[in-house]
Amino acid sequence: MITLEEKIARTQRLLQRLEDDRPYLRVRLSELDAEHRQSANAFAERVRAEAEAELQRLLAERGLSREVKHA
Repeated sequence: MITLEEKIARTQRLLQRLEDDRPYLRVRLSELDAEHRQSANAFAERVRAEAEAELQRLLAERGLSREVKHA
């Protein structure tokens, strides 16, 4: 079973990889027409937003679990 800390670390690595890939994504999409480029960019932004939301949820869960341990 994966621990909460491992989930947080994985999500942080995913966000970092997505950020590092932005310039390369732009290059890969440059060959596409405007509509496909816009669609691909929108998808990439949704993935980033979902990963960010997941990270925030995991961090909140970690904060709650720490509060319970101290209570």
